This record gives sequence, structure tokens and C-alpha cells, in this order.
Amino acid sequence: MSIKVGDKLPEATFMEMTEDGPQPRTTADVFGGKTVALFAVPGAYTPTCSARHLPGFVDKAGDLKAKGVDDIVCTSVNDVFVMGAWGKDADANESVRMLADGNGAFAKAVGLELDASGFGMGQRSQRYSMIVKDGVVSELNVEDGGEFKVSSADYMLNQL
Repeated sequence: MSIKVGDKLPEATFMEMTEDGPQPRTTADVFGGKTVALFAVPGAYTPTCSARHLPGFVDKAGDLKAKGVDDIVCTSVNDVFVMGAWGKDADANESVRMLADGNGAFAKAVGLELDASGFGMGQRSQRYSMIVKDGVVSELNVEDGGEFKVSSADYMLNQL
């Protein structure tokens, strides 16, 4: 069953690339005491994710923060090195935190995993966005398969 509005995020640990190398980040570290715009993509460097999803949040980072968002977080079932490189290549590292959910534990814990084995990608995350306030989901926008409508930065701005 998928997480829903009003639910507290489950405990999970992401990995984040830093100047000192990969560092673990728990859900408490990332979401505690803050308003966070979280979005998840099926894969780093994939077409929609690279051309539209991540760039939209990079471009709208200032607008989101002006509406009370403390942090913008992108997660994907990729390793920390891929997420770090993707963030760097997309000029996202100053505006969007790139958190690796390398084994898909977070995607599975929130019930938003995706079996992309038919595309040779294995277990991934669905495409979605959520607004999280002090660890509690206040908005949740899950895309239908193959769609990119409700998880965009523009859609989220209208929810704030």
C-alpha cells in the first residue's frame, strides 16, 4: 500500500555525495523540522527525468523556497556516484539535493516502487512528488505510468 497524505515518512537511509565522499542521510536528517519538496524519478539520466523533471526543479528552486520550502530533494534508485554525477551535470547541486536510494528501500517503504524489468532497469521508483512537513506528507502527486503531469515543480508550486 502506498503512503498517503497525513502519513509520517518511514525510516530509511539515503546516500548523498559530498565533498568528503558518500555520506548516509536518514529520513530524520533530511525531513526533520523542515518543509521539503521531494521528487522521485525512475532513473538518473533517463530522457524525461533529465530533460524535464530535474531541470524544472532546478529552474523553480527560488520560487519554491520563496513559498516556504526549505530543501528540494531528488531521489532515484541509482547509486550515490550516479546521483552525484547527474546533479553536477545538471547544475543542480546548489539548488537540489541528490539522494541515492540505491537498493530501492525508500521506494519500497513508501509503497511507490516500480518494476521496470521489462525495460532492463530492474526495480525502480515510480515518478512522483510530495511536500513533506517535519517528516509528514502534506501533498502527494503520483504519476500514472509513462506520464509527466502532476509531479512537476510547476504543479507543486500551485500546491503551496
